[in-house]
Amino acid sequence: MIVIAIVIGCVLGALIGVNVPTISYTYSGYLAIAIVAALDSVFGGITSVLKGNFDLKVFLSGFFGNAILSILLTWLGVKLNVDIYLAAIVVFVGRMFTNLAIIRRYYIDKWSKKVVKEDKKNENEKKTMGED
Repeated sequence: MIVIAIVIGCVLGALIGVNVPTISYTYSGYLAIAIVAALDSVFGGITSVLKGNFDLKVFLSGFFGNAILSILLTWLGVKLNVDIYLAAIVVFVGRMFTNLAIIRRYYIDKWSKKVVKEDKKNENEKKTMGED
């Protein structure tokens, strides 16, 4: 079900992206940091689904809260003439890599267990055929 939602979101995003005018350079920094924050929440949501403790309220509050906070940090940095958004990028990207590592390990373990199970099944079949 999540895969279907991701595919639908990607298709809608591509269709909207083709038909929407380009974002001006003035706002591109804000959009970029908001996208990074949202992606961090998405990877965190996928990780929590795999761990079995996904909560939609937590996901939505993190998704919008992180995006809004990162936009506000970027705005404050522009006003102070300090690149505060870099700190947010470092944190969000670091968390994305951590969540991606958890997701990767989950699927590698799942695949490894499947391969081991199939190997044992094949060995048992060979033993039973050899005994006949």
